[in-house]
Amino acid sequence: MRIAILSCFYPYRGGIAQFNANLFEELGKTHDVRAFNFSRQYPDILFPGKTQYVTPEDEAVPVEAQALLDTADPFSWGRTARAIRDWGPDLLVMRYWMSWFAPSLGSVARKMAPGCKVVGILDNVVPHERHWFDTPLTRWFLRGLDGAVTLCEEVGRDLLALRADIPHTVLPHPIYTHFGTKLPREEAEARLGLPSGRRTLLFFGLIREYKGLDILLHAFDLLDERYQLVIAGEPYGSFEKYRALIDAGRAPQDVHVFPDYIRDAEVKDFFSAADLTVLPYRSATQSGISSVSCHFIVPMVVTDVGGLRETVGARGTGIVCDESTPECIAEAIGRYFDDPDLQIHLCECMGAEKDRLSWSRFAQDLTQFAASLP
Repeated sequence: MRIAILSCFYPYRGGIAQFNANLFEELGKTHDVRAFNFSRQYPDILFPGKTQYVTPEDEAVPVEAQALLDTADPFSWGRTARAIRDWGPDLLVMRYWMSWFAPSLGSVARKMAPGCKVVGILDNVVPHERHWFDTPLTRWFLRGLDGAVTLCEEVGRDLLALRADIPHTVLPHPIYTHFGTKLPREEAEARLGLPSGRRTLLFFGLIREYKGLDILLHAFDLLDERYQLVIAGEPYGSFEKYRALIDAGRAPQDVHVFPDYIRDAEVKDFFSAADLTVLPYRSATQSGISSVSCHFIVPMVVTDVGGLRETVGARGTGIVCDESTPECIAEAIGRYFDDPDLQIHLCECMGAEKDRLSWSRFAQDLTQFAASLP
C-alpha cells in the first residue's frame, strides 16, 4: 500500500511529531510511505511556547518529509493536495488535534483522487481550551474524511456527536520506546541533582492550565516530608502563579522545577528517578505522558477526566481519583506508597501494556481499518 502522512514532522518538536515519526517508521517496514510536512504549523503569534522547532540539543531523529502545507496560506493548500495526489497514494493519513487545522487539512482531504482513502487520527475532537468556532470547523473537517481513528472511547463519543455516520475505530496510543532504557535510580537522581531516598512524584510535559499543576501543588502541601515533587516541562504562558504556590507551600525546597522543553535524551532521567507520575488534569482525552510512563514502568495517579479512566484505570496501570481535588490526589498518592501489593500489581500491569500497545500492532490495525473502508 502507498501511504501518505500529512502532519508535523521534524524539524517540529513535541509529542505529535514524535508520534508521527514512530508511525512513519513502523508503516515503512511493510508499505511505501511518504511524509508531507507543514511549511508553517502555526503563526508565531498563536504559539504560546518558546519555539515550535527542535534545537541541536534536542537530538531528534530527522524524518525526510516535504514541507508544503502552510496552515495560514490557502494558496498552499491546493499545492499540497496536488503534490500528494501526484504521488498516487492509496491512503492519506492526517493527524487532527485542534480546529486551527480544520480549513487546511479539510481542503486537502477534499482534493484527493477517488481511489485514495482519507483517514484522520483524532487526538481531540473537542479541544481542551474551547472556542465558539471549534465545533463548526471540526464538523467541516470531519465531512472530508472517509474514516477516523480515535485513541480512546471518549474521543470516539465526541466524534459521533459531530458526525454520526463516519466509519471509525479506537486504537489505543502505542507505548513510546524511543526514549531509551531506564537508568539506575541513583544515576538518574545524580544527573538531576535530586536528593536520594525520597518518595519522588513527577509532573511531566507541557505546563498548561487544563493540566492542573496548581491542583497537584495544593495536594503536595497535604503530604509529609518524605515526599519530593519534580516538575519537568515548558510552561505555555507564565509560570509565576505556580511559583507563587510553590513559595507559599509547605516545603518549597522539596519542589524541583525544570521549566524547559525536555529533550528526548533527557526524558529517561526524569522517569528513572520517579516513583509515581501524577496527571492531575482538569480535562483530557488520552495522554502521551501515560505511554512514556508505561515504557519506564512508572505507575500513575490520574484524575477521572476524558479517557484517563479508560486508558489508565481500566488497564490497571494507575490509580484514578474520583475528583480533581487536592484531597483526592493526596489520598491516592499516600495509598500507593502504603500498599506494596498495589505497587507490584500496577507495575505488572504496565509490563503487560508494553506488549499490547506496540507500534507494529497499531500500524497493522490502522491499515486493516483503512482497507475495510468502502
